[in-house]
Amino acid sequence: MQKAIKRFFPIFVLPTFIIFIIAFIIPFISGIFLSFTEFTTVTNAKWVGLSNYIKAFASKDELLYSLWFTIKFMLFSVISVNVVAFIFSLFLTRGLKGTNIFRTAFFMPNLIGGIILGYIWQLIFNGILRNIPATLTTDPKYGFWGLVILTNWQMIGYMMVIYIAAIQNIPRETLDAAEVDGASPLKMLLKIKIPFVMPAIGICTFLTMTNSFKLFDQNLALTNGAPSKQTEMLALNIFNTFYGRNGYEGVGQAKAVIFSLLVGFVALLQLKLTSSKEKDI
Repeated sequence: MQKAIKRFFPIFVLPTFIIFIIAFIIPFISGIFLSFTEFTTVTNAKWVGLSNYIKAFASKDELLYSLWFTIKFMLFSVISVNVVAFIFSLFLTRGLKGTNIFRTAFFMPNLIGGIILGYIWQLIFNGILRNIPATLTTDPKYGFWGLVILTNWQMIGYMMVIYIAAIQNIPRETLDAAEVDGASPLKMLLKIKIPFVMPAIGICTFLTMTNSFKLFDQNLALTNGAPSKQTEMLALNIFNTFYGRNGYEGVGQAKAVIFSLLVGFVALLQLKLTSSKEKDI
């Protein structure tokens, strides 16, 4: 059986590998090349060297502010989404009636598109803030917390499903032995449940971190960077640079390359930290 799998492995992998090259590798390499050019279409690119990167960092206040806003948003979102999702998963694995209904209800927001969610929550938040009176774009703190709440509402159900699957895979005999030994619920959580679900924690942290860092649709629909680009995240900043200024397509592409490297760095750092934590446990 193993020999048959090894024999036919290239045949099954080849289509996926070809699609990966066409859909990801080639566009990524083309994007890196275009970041060193001045262009309006890919066929009229003119080589300008590091000029686009120099221009990108020339507006460092704008770029660094968007980067800092994105990092701050990512930290709050990663912690809040995973903590709440894990707490919900603990309650929904206690064998209570109606848990399947709750799982479905919590997961449904993840199926709604980001643009739609942004406009829905914009109406909700502005309706609430009207009593102050204010709007999401009156003060950047309203836009920031609006984005955090929206992200939590959308992602908690998805992460919760992953945590539930991990908790249900904990060996029943391990939990029974702990109960017989008189372990308290808190001790069982810290010594058994969390160590066993650590791989799921790594996956959920990775997903929330990368999705938060590259958030775009929700930011565009909810605040569009207002007021005065003070709620503009990095992905939206790249979009506005690329499409908002004539002759800045190359600069926008240079920012996109920098953004890709940052996302890759964040993902690798998170995976390294999580894997080292698993080894310690």
